[in-house]
Amino acid sequence: MDDGKADGADVNFRALIFALLALACGHMLSTLLRTIPAVSLDVMAADFKTPSQTLASLTSIYHFAFAASQIPVGAAMDRFGVRPVSLSLLAGTIIGALASGLATGPESFLFGQFLLGVATSGMLMCPMTLAAKHMSAARFGLWSGIILSIGNVGMLLSSSPLAFVVEQWGWRAGFWISAGFGAVVAVAVFALVPKQPAAHADDSSPLSQMAEVLRIGLSRPLRGLIALSLVSLAASLVLRGLWGGPWLMEVKGLGRIEAGNALGLFTLALIVGPLLIGILDRNIGHRREVLAAAHSFVALLLALMAAGAPHYPLSELFGMTAMPPRFDGVLLVLIGIAISAQPLLFGMTRQLAGAQNAGKALSAVNLAFFLGTALMQSATGVVAAVYGLPAVLMFMAAALIIGTVVFLRYT
Repeated sequence: MDDGKADGADVNFRALIFALLALACGHMLSTLLRTIPAVSLDVMAADFKTPSQTLASLTSIYHFAFAASQIPVGAAMDRFGVRPVSLSLLAGTIIGALASGLATGPESFLFGQFLLGVATSGMLMCPMTLAAKHMSAARFGLWSGIILSIGNVGMLLSSSPLAFVVEQWGWRAGFWISAGFGAVVAVAVFALVPKQPAAHADDSSPLSQMAEVLRIGLSRPLRGLIALSLVSLAASLVLRGLWGGPWLMEVKGLGRIEAGNALGLFTLALIVGPLLIGILDRNIGHRREVLAAAHSFVALLLALMAAGAPHYPLSELFGMTAMPPRFDGVLLVLIGIAISAQPLLFGMTRQLAGAQNAGKALSAVNLAFFLGTALMQSATGVVAAVYGLPAVLMFMAAALIIGTVVFLRYT
């Protein structure tokens, strides 16, 4: 069977690749925007005259809005097609970035983050949906990892480059640059993503669509996957997008640029990791065991990082005030590689749900990813305010262990 027939006769494969790359750049923009607070939280808090912990909790509105928008955005893609939905979301992203950059206090920043959460909610599912509809199962597995790797480049942009921008021009410049990048991506999507009528449009009510996604997500075959999804992406995004910068600057005494460099290495691991895990999966399989081992390993690494804080057990064991920042840098790289087992959740979901329910099942997993991130971000804001940053890392480690145990119980 030739490639054209294998991947859908209506889509030229090369054109499909260019379309996926353009849409994946939208996911890159999404990850850039959601991780801006990690490097600029302190200056934003000072500008707004608000405690950092309070502002950190407020930024969770992004993830709540993101999660709440998953089902209507998924329904819109079924009804109208990927191209018009992605263009609408990009327009909303540009507006949200401008609103965040113009914020004068916590309330207006909250509004900007809400807009961004809604507008970027489909940036991952747009390329995933296009790939799922027009690619074979084997190619979809490969491209789901590639799409996530491209998207994680956004976190690389929000490390050292963003730290430099914040130092030179202030935190608002990060949002102005993101708005400009959004306009470029919108032009690329307009030019490269094909106009196609929506296939298999679901004309049922939004409420029944929501109920169906929730039913599939809570069904016994997917229950374990949903449990792990709730903590998996949350661990990487909350660490990279919120607490990584404060940990390195406030606890380990690094400057903004040095902290940005360390977070940049973490992000490189998040970019390379999905590709390495994809190769591992292709060679050895055993997705369930790899997922469980990887997330348990990340929990151990987070606990070690917490134990290296000033006057904590690991620091005292080595006779130091605190473990050196290089120690944290190595742990962050290992965490980035191990947590990159996440694409295997998409692969297992497609296997367990069957082709007819693949779209709804993927939406359920993606909903769990970002609902879990919102919940963890809110919870860690409280933990940080009451118990400090080492307790935040221990809380995240405990959440990963609980998610892994439930995952193993139900799969």
